[in-house]
Amino acid sequence: MNPIFDIFSKPKKERKEEKPKIIMDYREKNSLVYSELINLGIDVEVKELKVADYIVKDVAIERKTISDFISSMISKRLTNQLDGMQQYKNRLLLIEGIDEHELYSHEIPEKGIHPNAIRGFLLSIIFEHKTPIIFTKDAEDTAKFISVLAKREKKEASLNVSKSNLNKKERMQFILEGFPGIGPKTAKKLLSHFKTLKEIFEASIEELKETIGVKAEIFKLLEEQY
Repeated sequence: MNPIFDIFSKPKKERKEEKPKIIMDYREKNSLVYSELINLGIDVEVKELKVADYIVKDVAIERKTISDFISSMISKRLTNQLDGMQQYKNRLLLIEGIDEHELYSHEIPEKGIHPNAIRGFLLSIIFEHKTPIIFTKDAEDTAKFISVLAKREKKEASLNVSKSNLNKKERMQFILEGFPGIGPKTAKKLLSHFKTLKEIFEASIEELKETIGVKAEIFKLLEEQY
């Protein structure tokens, strides 16, 4: 028996997933990282960047191979680059090729650089320039780190860290986040639906469940005695 096709039904459109996008400095186009990012399905916009080699969301990334790291340390070029990256709240230094080359290689003493000077410089990058360092094996590993960062979803920050300098809405959210299992998204969902804390606290568990599901069970605390 031949299959029957519904000629009136509309074909379902396949939903295309949007590629993660990053911005790369044009001088990085000759590196293997560029081709690796393309292979990983990353949308790479190539342009001239005054600061950093890559901009991934709100993160500025400077990439250095081992040899480039040493030479830019000696010339103080990296110090200037790290200073320029301070305009970004989130910064990252990638040092690439850690499997291929020893960071404290025999060539370094010939340049008058003691291994402890390198260690001290690495510490200054972290503590003085407030820039985290990631050591990668090769260009492929570097591209994978950048890809993971590009695909990483930014979580909403909880307001329960500090209650100082909060505005009215933030204070309301802060109170709700004091209940176990109630994070920033759930707190905002409740406030958007019920508008006031009074309405939330006076709502039945069934009403709360319609908005936030089983998490509403925690509000049974409101009926408990101390």
